[in-house]
Amino acid sequence: MANKITQYVKDSFGELGRVTWPTKNQAVLLTVIVIVFCAVAAAFMGALDLVFGIGAEELLKLAR
Repeated sequence: MANKITQYVKDSFGELGRVTWPTKNQAVLLTVIVIVFCAVAAAFMGALDLVFGIGAEELLKLAR
């Protein structure tokens, strides 16, 4: 069992040596893209929440 785990760890580190890692500029650019996408998605969901919240309030007013 320990031999299989040792072999797995060795193979994993061997694979990491073959990975093509992004350059610093690529990593920064991709990070910025992810942050901007998350901010846009959060703003969109916040706007939907606001619209649906107002709609629910209006429906409750009509039900009274």
